[in-house]
Amino acid sequence: MRTDFETLFVERLEPHILVVTLNRPDRRNALNTQMGLDMLELFGGFYVDQEDIRCVVLTGAGSKAFCAGGDLKQRNDMTDETWQNQHAVFEKMTLAIMDCPIPIIAAVNGAAFGGGLEMALSADFLYAARSARFAQTETSLGIMPGAGGTQNLPRACGVRRAKEIIFTAEPFTSEQALEWGIVNKVCDDRQLLDEAMATARKIAANAPIAVRQAKKSISMATQTDLRTGYSFEIEAYNRMVPTEDRLEGVRAFNEKRAPNFKGR
Repeated sequence: MRTDFETLFVERLEPHILVVTLNRPDRRNALNTQMGLDMLELFGGFYVDQEDIRCVVLTGAGSKAFCAGGDLKQRNDMTDETWQNQHAVFEKMTLAIMDCPIPIIAAVNGAAFGGGLEMALSADFLYAARSARFAQTETSLGIMPGAGGTQNLPRACGVRRAKEIIFTAEPFTSEQALEWGIVNKVCDDRQLLDEAMATARKIAANAPIAVRQAKKSISMATQTDLRTGYSFEIEAYNRMVPTEDRLEGVRAFNEKRAPNFKGR
């Protein structure tokens, strides 16, 4: 796994936990073409090899912004072709994040506007700093969400609320995001990363194969009918029966000790 990305700061703070920081603080971590390429390479690589990482925490550099959205300075005067080519990178990036088998916690430390909110929504769940602000601003710029916003937002907060957020393009607070089901937890600003890391440790302590299979199965819940989804769950479940981790989990319970999962 590369760690020398131009727009990302990537650090394995603990053996099984990776912190990925959007690192363009001078541009409020706005999403440009290079960041899209960097995110695509990093998260696309995890689809093939998880490198013993069991949880990813995604956050932004500085305290003002998680990600202010697409870099409109770079987009100024773009031709239609160039715009669409850039957006194709963002489309692949979005799919790479959503398809990542490793659980992703978005730790939203400031403004998450436009594509920044969409990036956060592509994670498995969100923690937010109390000062964080959110918005889907695209309709105020003559476009619409194009990085999963019209799909992931209504799945989080419901169709009617998502329509209001997208149609008005109005910002909302972290407390509103919590009330509406977009955010799982609101944290004091200085405690945000600590809170996200504490949850990441809990995830990383569990059997990684079990967590990955559960993530795949949960993702199916909003994409198919109940019976088909349950059939997928059963298939996912049965893949864990012959694993060493399944034996270790039961053995550790009976021996009254913490399990030592190996991901095998």
